Amino acid sequence: MSTTEEGIRSVLAEHARLPVDVSTLGEEDDLYQAGMTSHASVNVMLALEDLFDIEFPDAKLRKKTFESIAAIQEVLDELGASAPVDR
Repeated sequence: MSTTEEGIRSVLAEHARLPVDVSTLGEEDDLYQAGMTSHASVNVMLALEDLFDIEFPDAKLRKKTFESIAAIQEVLDELGASAPVDR
């Protein structure tokens, strides 16, 4: 597991309010079907921006961006986020 994926999973565990353990989710599993609400996805987005020191552009502020761990990782890769930032 990459440090990027580990960071995503830690953010999901803390902010997505999922009724399931994040470690049980596959990379392609639908996070909304797993129980994440649109409100929780905003908290996830903000936490990811802070952790990876990036800002999601308006074009990426869509449900599709946050629908799975793989989708989040793909967007983070596009934005040049390579590893979580120590704060």
